[in-house]
Amino acid sequence: MWVLIMVFLILVIAVLGLKVCLLRRSAREIEQAFRDRLETETNNLIDIASRDGCMRRLAESINEQLRIFRGERHRFQQGDRELKEAVTNISHDLRTPLTAICGYLDLLEAEETSDTVSRYLDVIRERSGVLTQLMEELFCYAVVTAPSYEMEYEEVDVNQALEEALSEYYALIRSRGISPQVKMPEYRVVKRLDRKAVSRIFGNIISNAIKYSDGDFSVTLTGEGEITFSNHASCLDEVQVGRLFDRFYTVEDASHSTGLGLSIAKTLAEQMGGASEQSTGEERSGSGSG
Repeated sequence: MWVLIMVFLILVIAVLGLKVCLLRRSAREIEQAFRDRLETETNNLIDIASRDGCMRRLAESINEQLRIFRGERHRFQQGDRELKEAVTNISHDLRTPLTAICGYLDLLEAEETSDTVSRYLDVIRERSGVLTQLMEELFCYAVVTAPSYEMEYEEVDVNQALEEALSEYYALIRSRGISPQVKMPEYRVVKRLDRKAVSRIFGNIISNAIKYSDGDFSVTLTGEGEITFSNHASCLDEVQVGRLFDRFYTVEDASHSTGLGLSIAKTLAEQMGGASEQSTGEERSGSGSG
């Protein structure tokens, strides 16, 4: 009798063990399939080999959430495309009249005017310049994020490109009383990149760093091509720093800004195979070869 009971218990344990193994395999199958569906653009749903009712109900529940997720992603992508197209069209439509306004300003400034009129013209000139800058940022963002945008790769001397960018902003750096600390390797760091994109990245990051610096600014270039821009910015908290590269994000005191400068820099860096990251009180950007 005891022998039969023992045999029965062993069989029960064996069946349960087999059942657990099958369930674990089904769980791994669902996990892998779910990961694949999230990482790739596909309309395929999760299908498992297991006939277990619980596992099949779990797979169907996940499939239902995947359908919802795909619908939301499609709406987001469609809205994102429409937004970029609208920004491109608006920027293009504004460029012609704005160019005409600036042209007439040049003609007016050449005429003999009173002090009051000259003061008004200065204000108009300053506001027109701000509008031009904002419009160009919007147009640039729409262009670089468009699917049709293509990089023009060439051998770029990163040391030289960085030196040129710093030289361009040298007057502004000195006017803020900042003595930049720059570290570069003695040898040339050459990467295959888009020269215009590199110049845009450096310019956008440097101008933002100077704008919010407490009085310091440092740049470090490594032999691998990683570049670190850093400065103390007591006016920014951790939440603000974490959102610096978000498109259209501006801090409260950032007037005359679209909040696209660092977003453009990040997009261009990623398109060339690089990456960007930020931390409290510091702006950091690394660019790899294309």
